[in-house]
Amino acid sequence: MDYDLITEDEFDALRDDDSMSASYIKYPGKRSPLRPSYSFLPSQLSSSTSTAGLTQGKQTAKLHARKVARELGVDDGLIYLPGLPEILLEDSDQPRLFRQRRYFFYITGANFEDCAATYEIKHDKLTLWIPYVEPRDVLWFGSKPSAVECKRRYHVDEVRYTTQLSKFLRKFAAQPSPPIVYILHPDQAPDLGCESLSRLSLDDSCLLPAMDRARVVKSDYEVAMVRRANDISSAAHRSVAERILRLTNEREIEAIIQAVCIANGSRSQAYPIIAGSGPNASTLHYGSNDAPLKGKQCVVIDAGCEWNCYASDITRTLPLSGSWSPRAAAIHAIVQRMQEECIAEVAPGKLWRDIHLHAASVGMEGLLKLGILKGSREDVARAGTVAAFFPHGLGHHVGLEVHDVSGTLALGAATAHGVQLGFGKRAVVTPSMLADMIRLASSPDDMGVQESKGQHLQPNMIVTVEPGIYFCREYLEATFRGDPTHAQFIDWDLLEEYYDVGGVRIEDCLLVTEHGYQNLTVAPKGDELLDVINKGKK
Repeated sequence: MDYDLITEDEFDALRDDDSMSASYIKYPGKRSPLRPSYSFLPSQLSSSTSTAGLTQGKQTAKLHARKVARELGVDDGLIYLPGLPEILLEDSDQPRLFRQRRYFFYITGANFEDCAATYEIKHDKLTLWIPYVEPRDVLWFGSKPSAVECKRRYHVDEVRYTTQLSKFLRKFAAQPSPPIVYILHPDQAPDLGCESLSRLSLDDSCLLPAMDRARVVKSDYEVAMVRRANDISSAAHRSVAERILRLTNEREIEAIIQAVCIANGSRSQAYPIIAGSGPNASTLHYGSNDAPLKGKQCVVIDAGCEWNCYASDITRTLPLSGSWSPRAAAIHAIVQRMQEECIAEVAPGKLWRDIHLHAASVGMEGLLKLGILKGSREDVARAGTVAAFFPHGLGHHVGLEVHDVSGTLALGAATAHGVQLGFGKRAVVTPSMLADMIRLASSPDDMGVQESKGQHLQPNMIVTVEPGIYFCREYLEATFRGDPTHAQFIDWDLLEEYYDVGGVRIEDCLLVTEHGYQNLTVAPKGDELLDVINKGKK
C-alpha cells in the first residue's frame, strides 16, 4: 500500500490561531478533510480553566491535581503517585511494552518510565520526579526528557530527580505532625525504610475514589485528546471500508488499522483490534483476526487508537459483498435504530440505565418482528430474554482507559435493597439482570430503591453508545435452549438461519454537552458506509 506524505502542523489542543482551519488525516492513497478545526479558542475553555502557562503540547496536569484535591475534600496532605517503572519480560533482558499508569499520567502528563509525582495540597505545589540518566547510558537507550524539558512540557510547578525523592519524603515525615500521605494502593507506598515510613500517616482508601470522581468528567484538554484519537481511528475505519472488497483475511483489516494510526502519529491501540467475520463476530472480544473472509456475510471491526494516552472506541459492521444479505440487513437495521434512538437520548441529567433499557426494547421489538423472539411482548419483556442476543452494556466512559473510570457508580448500574444491580462493560448482562432493571424502572418503590438509582449523564462526560445483536451458537444453546423460562420465547428453527450472520455492532463516542451531545466519531456508517465500500470496486 502507498502512503502519501502529508505535511501537518503539530497538533495543539489549545492554540488560539486559525492556521489549522483545514486539518487532514493521512491514510492510504487518500487525503481526507475532517472537521474544520481541532483548536480550542480561549473563549471556548471553561471559566475555571486558565489558559496562562498552557503552551503548545502542555497537559493540564496542575488543574487535574487541584480537582483531585477538591474531591478529597481536605486542605492539607500529600498526594503521592509513582509512575510505572521499567519492567523486563519474564526470563528475558527485553522490557515489556511500556504503558504509563493512568492515575499518575492524569496529574503529570509524563509518559516515560521510573517517575513519581507529589502534590502538596496546602501549598498547591505539584512536583514531577524524574530519573537521572547517566550520559554513558544514552548510547544504549537514548535519553529521557531533562528537568528543563519536562518543566517546559508539563504543567507542573517543579521538576526534580528521583535521587532526591527519599530526602524530600524523610523531611516531610520529620515534621512534628506530618499531614496524611494519600496513596492509591498499599503497594504504592513510598519506600523510606521502616523507621521513616512508620512516621508517615498513610491513607490508601480515599485517593482512588477521589481520582475516579475527578476523572469521570473530562477537562476541555481531555476532550480534545479523545477527539483527536477518534479522528485518526475514524480515518482508519474509512480506509478499511475503501478496501474491504479486495481483502481476503481478517489479518489484513488489522494491518490497515494499525498502519493508518501509526502513519498519523498513534503507535498504540486503546485495546486489541477486533476484526471478526461471520460467526467470529458473535464473540464480543474476538482477537484471533486470522480467518479468511471468503463466504462470510459481514465483519465486525472494533478498533480505536490512543492519542497522548487518551482512548477512542469505534465499531462498524461491514457487508463483505458490498451489500447486505437479507438476514444481515434485517439485523443491521435493528441495531442501527437502537443506536440512533439511544444517541438522540444522550443529554445532561439522563439516567443511563433508562437509555440502555430503550436499546433493549428496540432490539426486542425488532427480533419479535423477525420471529426470532416469539410470544407476547409483555411476557418476553418481563423475562428479559432479549439479553440473550444483546448481552452487554450499551456503553461505557472513555478517557485515559477505553473502559474508563465511572466515578462512584458504574455507568449501567442501579441500587436496590443495598445491592448494586448492573454491569461493567466486560460483564455479561443476563436476562435476569435485565428483568430486574425493567422492574426497577417501572416500579422503583417496590424494590426499596436507595437514593442512588444509577448514574446520570453530566456535561463533559464521554460515553460510547454501542448496541449489538449477536448469534453465538455455543452461548445460546448451552445457556437458553434447556431453560424453560427463555427457550419458549426463541424460535430455534428460525435461529438456525441467522447463525451465519454472526453479529452486528455499531459504536460511536459521544461527548455530553450542556444541551445534548456531540458525536466525536466521524467514521462512515449507514448509507455513507455502503457508498464508501462500493466506491472501492473502482
